[in-house]
Amino acid sequence: MSNAYQTPESNLVNENTSTGSYGSVEKAVQGDYDFSIGSVLSEAWAKTNGCKGVFNLSFFYYFLVVIVLMMGIGMVTAVLFSAGDMGATPDQIGAGQMPAGMMIMQFAIQFGVNLIVLPMVMGLMMIGIKRSVDAPISAGMIFKYFSKMIPLFITMLMVYIMVVIGLLLLVLPGIYLMIAYYMAMPLVVEKGMSPWQAMETSRKAITHRWFSVLGLFIVMAIIVSISVIPLGIGLIWTVPMMMMAFAILYRNMFGVEAETISE
Repeated sequence: MSNAYQTPESNLVNENTSTGSYGSVEKAVQGDYDFSIGSVLSEAWAKTNGCKGVFNLSFFYYFLVVIVLMMGIGMVTAVLFSAGDMGATPDQIGAGQMPAGMMIMQFAIQFGVNLIVLPMVMGLMMIGIKRSVDAPISAGMIFKYFSKMIPLFITMLMVYIMVVIGLLLLVLPGIYLMIAYYMAMPLVVEKGMSPWQAMETSRKAITHRWFSVLGLFIVMAIIVSISVIPLGIGLIWTVPMMMMAFAILYRNMFGVEAETISE
């Protein structure tokens, strides 16, 4: 049979060697890793104790940066629009159409925001990954991964394109890829993989336990949703627990590099 339509292969074996008694890239792509929703949640809750302050302070840093970004973007947009520099005509304004200048600016803003926000989101994930192996953590780690901003953005863009294509192909392929690519960006940061290599590694590893991973997503979504009810106070515990749960899943799949632990 012709291989003309086969998905492009990628070298999924990273040169680094995972440390500890957890998973590895080689084992993960073969489905050889331990995973149950109950054990992951139990360990996540246990490891959340003693690190809630670090997580919540890092979330505060994250939202502070996002708020400052949004305020700055809002002021710049208002000034440009009021100055008539967005390319709008009276007819466009009356018809509710977005002028070309504003469309270009919106794209540039989204690009810039993602470049800044994605490394911080991965910083949150890396705090969880380090905590999963009892390595020292600090809230300032959220700012450590800006050197990965370009590969992270490329990975996000490629995942988005693949998921959209999958959704257009009878929806189910897109839903499958949403879950299967979840570990792609952590692999870019923690293992130093290229975007496509990370995507294929994540997809092949998660496919072996796809329904279990989906189940973890659903259970955590329910737990976080319930914690919102009492004035959102429960989020102090459940959001760090959620980050820990996915970090533990990552650790069980791929292990954690010695360089990550010693950083």
